[in-house]
Amino acid sequence: MMENPFQRLGRFTLEAMQKLGRANFFMAHVLLGSVDLLLRPRLLISQMFFVGVMSVLIVAVSGLFVGMVLGLQGYNVLSDFGAEQTLGVMVAASLVRELGPVVTALLFSGRAGSALTAEIGLMKTTEQLAGMEMMAVDPLRRVVAPRFFAGVASMPLLAALFSMVGVMGGYFVGVGLLGVDDGAFWSQMVAKIDFYDDIVNGVIKSAVFGVVVTWIAVYEGYDAVPTAEGVSRATTRSVVYSAFAVLGWDFVLTAMMFGDH
Repeated sequence: MMENPFQRLGRFTLEAMQKLGRANFFMAHVLLGSVDLLLRPRLLISQMFFVGVMSVLIVAVSGLFVGMVLGLQGYNVLSDFGAEQTLGVMVAASLVRELGPVVTALLFSGRAGSALTAEIGLMKTTEQLAGMEMMAVDPLRRVVAPRFFAGVASMPLLAALFSMVGVMGGYFVGVGLLGVDDGAFWSQMVAKIDFYDDIVNGVIKSAVFGVVVTWIAVYEGYDAVPTAEGVSRATTRSVVYSAFAVLGWDFVLTAMMFGDH
């Protein structure tokens, strides 16, 4: 029989809640595997190279161009009010508070998150995870936990790199091309950017995004249907769900951090 819209909505809701429950049990098991990483730090270091160092190029290049665009757009807006000297504040605040953590998380999910999902999904398809279980090796602790913690540790570092390179891009455009005073650019930035309200909150955002994006990536790979089509669908879901989660959590964290200002 054909389902009516209410039946489809109910079935979708139940499936979503079941998947969320499985994901929570999955994460609890992965967190228990963090103790083993102290005994095998090489696993964590190799995964940090894969998800972190290999993402440096795309993050740095993107940060440079985002900072340059902010410099151009900000100068055009600020010049109407005679406030060109505050360009450094606008560029740095935009990057550290919002664009750095958010854009880095989206780039990370597209580059490293999709790779993690595809890698773990392929290991499931080729029965490598089942083989580990046959040898009494927990795949969540041996395979998933190092990748998860590597992603969580790499995200704040990549976000800081994005913001730093973005500020340099804004400086290049504002000072080098548009003639903003060099001293005013840096002095205004140092005076107006607060360490706790801006920098620390940006680090908190990037850490939360790192947990969410990496969690989604490794879980979708582990929960993928063990076929070529199943892995491809899991990879797509990983990127899409990560984008929704990052944007949603960005609103929640921004409301918590700056809602009283």
